[in-house]
Amino acid sequence: DFMLKNASNSHHLTTPPKRAPLFSRLGVFLLTVGILMAFFISQLLGVYIAGKLVLPPAKNSTMADIFFFGSNDGTVVSLSIMIGCVLLVAISLLVIRIRGGNSRQYLALKPFSLAVGIGMLGLLLVFMIGSQALTYLLDKSPLLFVDPLYQSVSSVWLLIFAMVIVAPIYEEMIFRGLLWSAIVEQFTSPTYSKHRGAVVASVVTSLIFAVIHVQYGIYEISTIVVLALIFCYARVKSGSLLLPILLHIVNNGAAMWQYLAQTA
Repeated sequence: DFMLKNASNSHHLTTPPKRAPLFSRLGVFLLTVGILMAFFISQLLGVYIAGKLVLPPAKNSTMADIFFFGSNDGTVVSLSIMIGCVLLVAISLLVIRIRGGNSRQYLALKPFSLAVGIGMLGLLLVFMIGSQALTYLLDKSPLLFVDPLYQSVSSVWLLIFAMVIVAPIYEEMIFRGLLWSAIVEQFTSPTYSKHRGAVVASVVTSLIFAVIHVQYGIYEISTIVVLALIFCYARVKSGSLLLPILLHIVNNGAAMWQYLAQTA
């Protein structure tokens, strides 16, 4: 009996207690609304700060001028993406810390399997080929909004860095990181099926992610939903946020390379 009690006690000691969700259902709703507001405010703030620094006096005398000229200036937009990234990453980490969570664990910032990474890269490649074929058949120009940015940026490398590297980092941290984890943890109860949380989180975050890309049309937003679901699948398969970030960078890099090849 003494041995059985000891074994039972040691089991309780070695089994980590089940972590309570960081957010309630209402908390998830408020978090989503708050993060979306922060997303747009950070973009506006980024354009304003960058516009004040970069635009000539004739174009930054009023706030309306800054937003009008700055939103079509490649250098201003590139810098605003970087400013927005710093603000949104800081807000995300702060929110998790305030709620008593571990940022690295909550955002799944950990290594992933090479085999899973290669498999997901293959899936992304299939998507990109299919998307490109459909874009060609429908005679669409999804990167048309880049034209004024490309023509006005002080260095094309600045635009590439902002759109290919920086944007995927904070977008993934928000959508496949913070919001995804907050939704998934609402479905950890035994009454729910194993993948219920991941499915709900993937659909909700993918739709929101697509809708915030206001610079695109309906066709492009539809393809973004599919792309976002691929990033969510990568998050599930790898158990890591680093793989979706890498895939997002690859996707944006391929799109930018194609755009530059066409304009050269």
